Amino acid sequence: MRSRQPRGLSAKVLRRRMASFGHAFRGVGAALRSELHLRFHAVATVVVVGLGFYYDIARLEWALVALAVAGVWAAELVNTAIEALTDLASPHYHALAGRAKDVAASAVLLAALGALVVGALVFGPRVFGAPA
Repeated sequence: MRSRQPRGLSAKVLRRRMASFGHAFRGVGAALRSELHLRFHAVATVVVVGLGFYYDIARLEWALVALAVAGVWAAELVNTAIEALTDLASPHYHALAGRAKDVAASAVLLAALGALVVGALVFGPRVFGAPA
């Protein structure tokens, strides 16, 4: 009689999934060490989360702030990856490489501007005393 495989994830698959999280966190750490802009976003994230707790923002406001912060971080990390790959593929200046970097940077700019709007809508009335 053959033993049955347990339902769900096998130990091997589970180990691979856990390793994937490790790789992802290592990537964030490497980006934080190499990118000044990402360190700025990290400080901004701490400030925004602190303001959220200080002003006791509502659940929906937390959701909007979290999505805005995650969007900026995701855009910045993708930008960092594109810049690294572009530098690897084209160590010398090339117009297409420059365009790729500019477009990736513009994605970060748009995400940051969107986050700024969310921050102004959520925190502006509280910080400046305007009615909500």
